[in-house]
Amino acid sequence: MAGAKIIDGKAIAAQVRATVAGEVDRLKREAGITPGLAVVLVGEDPASQVYVRNKARQTVEAGMESFEHKLPASTSEPDLLKLIDELNRSSRVHGILVQLPLPPQIDPRKVIEAIDPAKDVDGFHPINVGRLSSGEHSLVPCTPAGCIILAKSVQPELRGLEAVVVGRSNIVGKPVAQLLLSEDCTVTIAHSRTRDLPGVVRRADLVVAAVGRPEMVRGDWIKPGAIVIDVGINRVEGPEVKARLVGDVAYDEAAKVAGAITPVPGGVGPMTIACLLKNTVSAARDQISCSG
Repeated sequence: MAGAKIIDGKAIAAQVRATVAGEVDRLKREAGITPGLAVVLVGEDPASQVYVRNKARQTVEAGMESFEHKLPASTSEPDLLKLIDELNRSSRVHGILVQLPLPPQIDPRKVIEAIDPAKDVDGFHPINVGRLSSGEHSLVPCTPAGCIILAKSVQPELRGLEAVVVGRSNIVGKPVAQLLLSEDCTVTIAHSRTRDLPGVVRRADLVVAAVGRPEMVRGDWIKPGAIVIDVGINRVEGPEVKARLVGDVAYDEAAKVAGAITPVPGGVGPMTIACLLKNTVSAARDQISCSG
């Protein structure tokens, strides 16, 4: 039996970014508006710094305005909330993203709730969460949105599939389950305390692994021919000095059984920023129609 089709997240993300660039160009020509994304980074977390730098670069490459706000780790909660209020009121800013994690003196929930829901391009505001769960138009969390695009690159029609989401976080697990429901999948949310987790996963035509445990989902958990979307990015120490990145799925085992699978890295990761840019254009378009 041939191995699984490898779902190329880099190539699909490039297609999404190209579509976004075309929409940005159209907004500039037809409405005289350049979509703007403001990214706020508090502190010196190295991974966050790299991520913010990549976001800014890709925002500019898509023809949008990028507003970076880098604040010291000692920033107070009132000062951060004041900045968010200014960004909410700025007509040049159509999307606002506050990079998590935040320093301990700042309550992330207060920060998320302070962002104008119309500019909440992370899709974390309770209003957007509620709209998503109600099946209404909303800004959708970027990683879950990317998972759906990757799955549909292999099987454009997901209706009727049995989907198992391993992980129940507010950032990935719950929203990706909502999106799968809206695609008419039959959805099970499983997690580390699910009884007979391997048996539950083995039923799935589509598996989304987002549990944050290196290679937890083994190859013999996968139904032959299933689509496997691996959200995990875990740094593990190998026998050699250099650490390596692995997903939540034991890739080499699963790739022998699955019909299609995302690699780590190069699968879901590139889609997150691409979907952030997509959300920013969507937010800009919605704000124009509301003001018009």
